[in-house]
Amino acid sequence: MSSKIIEPGQIEASATTPPFVLLPPKDVFARRAEGLASLAAGHPLAAYLNLIARVSAAQDELLANPPELPDLDQPALVTALKHQMPPLAVDSLLQESHWQTVLDVWLTRFSKQNPDLPAPVTQALAQLQEASHQQRLDWAKDLTGGRFSDLPGAVVPFLGAALQLTWTLWLDQVPAQNIREQEDQTVCPCCGSLPVAGVIHQRQPADGARYLLCSLCATQWHYVRLKCSHCLGTRGLEYLHFDNSPYGIRAEACPECHTCLKQLYLEHAPNADAVAADLASLDLDISLAEQGFHRRAPSLLLAPGGDGNHNREA
Repeated sequence: MSSKIIEPGQIEASATTPPFVLLPPKDVFARRAEGLASLAAGHPLAAYLNLIARVSAAQDELLANPPELPDLDQPALVTALKHQMPPLAVDSLLQESHWQTVLDVWLTRFSKQNPDLPAPVTQALAQLQEASHQQRLDWAKDLTGGRFSDLPGAVVPFLGAALQLTWTLWLDQVPAQNIREQEDQTVCPCCGSLPVAGVIHQRQPADGARYLLCSLCATQWHYVRLKCSHCLGTRGLEYLHFDNSPYGIRAEACPECHTCLKQLYLEHAPNADAVAADLASLDLDISLAEQGFHRRAPSLLLAPGGDGNHNREA
């Protein structure tokens, strides 16, 4: 099966066949910050959404001015792609120390840029700054593995933001033109992480096509509509929403595996950010949980309630 990859800004100039992979635009975090700040107005979770807007703005600033990092092993990346494995596999690259360098720089800059943070936030930042290398690694494994109950909830958005930033930076080193489409691709072809949401595009060549958005590196990959992104089921899928859901966001709920995944329809807001819309629609998550549906991949910017256990291999 032939496949294409589209760099940011090339969508309109592409042919009509939906490309398999869409790489995140350079302003992905800036768009998210703007979306969160806009959605926070009058929202019951305004304080939280505004905080994550600040987090996203700091991600954007560091994405534009990143710390110097060693190059990744290019032969290893090429080999992974040759064997249709994620070149930025999270389980492997967490063992590298580079992401902890990004974490340290990001924490320092974020704290300096936001001197008016509430005491609980500054305490969480200090806890993350003072943690040992091994403790951070253990927390990162728990977070990316969906074991939210095994790490302090207060550090989740800040650790998650640094991990997102690192993997997005690493995308520049991936020979993305070698990514090949696999049928029923349920995890990110770049890093192997789960999708945080689906995005229904409204511009050619992806008009009407559904893409899954990686919870870690923000890569989007094509995945057919009307098929569960967990169990691949196609029978009885429901699309649930509230009338006041941001950007008309809906949740695809599967009665076979009882999982759900939110879908952002760009026809309602072409420049909307799916992560921002997801965080602003947590009331929909509560309603879905009450109906017996659970998220397969929680956001890396929010520790879920309850036991918080969502295993990435489930």
